[in-house]
Amino acid sequence: MTQQVSPLSLGTIPVTYTVEDRVGVLTIDNPPVNASSAAVRAGLMSGLEVAEADDEVDAIVLIGASANFVSGSDLREFSGPVPEPQLPSVIAAIEASAKPVVAALSGATLGGGFELALGCDGRIALAGGVVGLPEITLGMIPGAGGTQRPLRLVGPARTLELVTSGERLPVEQAHREGLIDEVVTGSLRAQAIRFARALRGKRILRNLPVRGADPGEVEQVATTALRRAARPQTVAAVGAILMGGSAPADRAFQHERAEFNRLRNGTESSALRHLFFARRAALKANRPALPRELKSVGVVGAGTMGAGIARAFVEAGVPVVLVDQQRQAAAAAAERLQRTYQGMVTRGRLTESDAQHHLSLLTAGTTIRDLEETDLVVEAVYEDLEVKQTVLRQLETVLRPHVPLATNTSYLDVNEIAAAVARPTRVLGMHFFSPAHRAAVLEIVRGEKTSTEALDVALTAAKVLEKMPILAGVCDGFIGNRIYNAYRRQCELMLEEGALPQQVDAALTEFGFAMGPFAVSDMSGLDIAWRMRKSKAGARDPRERYPDVADALCELGRFGQKTGDGWYHYEPGSRTPHPDSTVEALIEQSSQRKAITRAAFTSQGIVTRALVTMANEAALLLVDKIADRPSDIDLMLTLGYGFPTHEGGITHWVGRQDRRFLEHELDALAARTGHGFTKGELDLLRS
Repeated sequence: MTQQVSPLSLGTIPVTYTVEDRVGVLTIDNPPVNASSAAVRAGLMSGLEVAEADDEVDAIVLIGASANFVSGSDLREFSGPVPEPQLPSVIAAIEASAKPVVAALSGATLGGGFELALGCDGRIALAGGVVGLPEITLGMIPGAGGTQRPLRLVGPARTLELVTSGERLPVEQAHREGLIDEVVTGSLRAQAIRFARALRGKRILRNLPVRGADPGEVEQVATTALRRAARPQTVAAVGAILMGGSAPADRAFQHERAEFNRLRNGTESSALRHLFFARRAALKANRPALPRELKSVGVVGAGTMGAGIARAFVEAGVPVVLVDQQRQAAAAAAERLQRTYQGMVTRGRLTESDAQHHLSLLTAGTTIRDLEETDLVVEAVYEDLEVKQTVLRQLETVLRPHVPLATNTSYLDVNEIAAAVARPTRVLGMHFFSPAHRAAVLEIVRGEKTSTEALDVALTAAKVLEKMPILAGVCDGFIGNRIYNAYRRQCELMLEEGALPQQVDAALTEFGFAMGPFAVSDMSGLDIAWRMRKSKAGARDPRERYPDVADALCELGRFGQKTGDGWYHYEPGSRTPHPDSTVEALIEQSSQRKAITRAAFTSQGIVTRALVTMANEAALLLVDKIADRPSDIDLMLTLGYGFPTHEGGITHWVGRQDRRFLEHELDALAARTGHGFTKGELDLLRS
């Protein structure tokens, strides 16, 4: 017989208490994802107290009301003091209970949710779920025993792997490793009650000995983790786990909690939480109004980018027809992909069956008519307005009227491209980043006449590709490239004023950028931007400062890594940049020609000028309504341009700076740049 106890008797709404077959069941109901909040924790504390005093109850089950047990902590609580009761207090109450407590896991049980489960006497899971400790990705370590209790089940080396990687384990694997006691199908509630009734007493992980470990294995895992990301949270995780293996349990648990709080209150965790909420906001705002079916996709242009876009779709399970104006180019691209996959199979990175499945989804077409049954076509041809307009006109004669025409342009005016077709409503931009099959972001550009239907198809494609969709308006460079161009231009102006490429790159990589701007230019090829500058030379205002060293390098045939010389020199077969006296001479000649007195730059001066430049352009983007929200800009820069995630993006950086400092630096930037510089309102970037 089941006894129902009113939620009000527990003093909170998110947790209800029922009794079934002498088992007290505490059901957590905190939609949408069952996050651990102060109200949930208070409800659990009250429920445990009621169950402990209930003579009709021999054991207790914690279970989620819907898909998830407890998906993690409510991150909104982490910006200040965490409200009571805190999770360690709930787990302490579970351990203090004379009755065994079972966690019934379903869906995603992550972070604090998994720590709660590890604090119970037993863990049973519904098949198909996942568990994990992802706090490291938010700039923290687990703070409620996540670095300590697994030591008693899987040992120090495996615990270190789980904590420093943030790995999500299928519950079936967690069961094999001993983190979960049983995996079941069918009714989780019924199975959990059965499991709880079968328990004989308590099993408190905290009181068990740490499993023995090979010191060499632990050292190897720690070295690998620190090499992968030598961030403060990784260092803290290594320290906490090593302490867990050598210090008394109470001291190790106290140390873990202190490190958790120290990191939680730090700037890096704040930045990473900002990006977490930015992703959530973008995904919520950029959902298709009506999801569309993508039975097949067409790609025009079989060069590096076109082939990469085709690969992205086939690896997402979508059939692709790839065509090129050069009839053999598509077949050659398919052959290159086949060789790539074969190499991955040989190295054990891909199964033979997966490789063959991917290849079976790719068709190398011979004419544009092969695209007539596709549901979306992305053109990735040469970055030239007339060429792209010609391709779209050809596509319009072949495709069904409702099929969107997406241009992969990085800079060109999407409205001008759309003007070439009779139905401009079907045209939009889909700016893929390189490498297209791995890049995490997709910039979707809305033209003035882009229809909701076309936008829905692009947003559906982003979801299928598992890429973060960022919507942008039409301007030169959209969101990412517009900011990056302003940043790169200022870096080149600094060369005229006294800096050198290696100094600028070193300062910015030390700040946290993946690469400096001059190393990036050499990698991507200086000729691409040169071609763009030449096409716009006639519209350039002669009163504006124009850094010309890059043009001089291109005129000498120095196009970067592919020619062995660019901003740097590269030895044959090497991608290691070496400062070059020829480049330094060209820079000094440019300064002399423009009568600029060269002066020394500090690393901090370089970084500040670069960041204020990016911030200014970001503010202008918001005024021009090119970006929908400041946090979208942060996502674009961190996911697509190597901006350091531990800084949270440019708008998050601005939010941490003193207003007077920023105004002073912005005025200085305007004075150095001269004619044509437009000041933005940086307060627009503060959330």
